[in-house]
Amino acid sequence: MVKEQPVRGGYNRDDYVTERLWARATDGVKVPISVVFRRDKSEERAPALLYGYGAYEHSNDPMFDPARLSLLDRGFVFAIAHVRGGGEMGREWYEQGRLLRKCNTFEDFIACAEKLIADGYAAPESLAIRGRSAGGLLIGAVVNMRPELFGCAVAQVPFVDALTTMLDDKLPLTVNEYDEWGNPKEPDYYRYIKSYSPYDQVRSTEYPAILATGALNDPRVSYWEPAKWVAKLRTANRADQPILLKTQMGSGHMGPSGRYESWREEAFVMAFVITQLGLDG
Repeated sequence: MVKEQPVRGGYNRDDYVTERLWARATDGVKVPISVVFRRDKSEERAPALLYGYGAYEHSNDPMFDPARLSLLDRGFVFAIAHVRGGGEMGREWYEQGRLLRKCNTFEDFIACAEKLIADGYAAPESLAIRGRSAGGLLIGAVVNMRPELFGCAVAQVPFVDALTTMLDDKLPLTVNEYDEWGNPKEPDYYRYIKSYSPYDQVRSTEYPAILATGALNDPRVSYWEPAKWVAKLRTANRADQPILLKTQMGSGHMGPSGRYESWREEAFVMAFVITQLGLDG
């Protein structure tokens, strides 16, 4: 042992269990899921939060997060879907989840959610999902594809207006992003991006409760993307669950810079999830 982070509040590592599950995607590929929960969780189908990203070859490795204990100690199962588009399983894992194969990312995430439900870790009405930035695009895509599969969704600074943004080469990051998403001025990429772009695929259906966040000073995902998406969702939604937009007026892509402000943002997200899953008692 070289260094150990102290955790206040009576934390005992033996109270928690970690597991590795494998979901089977629609094309037969096995997708890993990292899972953690309290050893003494009382319900078989406990409330659960499934997190995903799946872009830019970023490896979303499981690591300790003291803020997560607030959910685990309430009986939550926390899971990370290591979907294609990330780098967890090597370069080919990334290649299979970008450009004209981007929809593998969304199908993988849905397979992971179905695996948690099938194995008794959660039920659809008690399953929350969460993603940020490109992970917010993932959340937006899957709630369009399978809205009945989730109890609530959190999309933070989500890249949900992908087609319009990628068509505007005057935005600072658009041209660099062609390597990840493709150039929609080419017909094949235009049709493909439009087929999954969350804003363009909003439809009249019963959506789960949704929290979208934006940031006024965000140079990566402009604040109008979640604003447009929420407005369109509210028009199309046939359910009674809330669809909320919270725009940070003084922060950027990574959220508030102050320690306490970032904690408040995390508490706000957790409160939304707990409330929408009916666990606020």
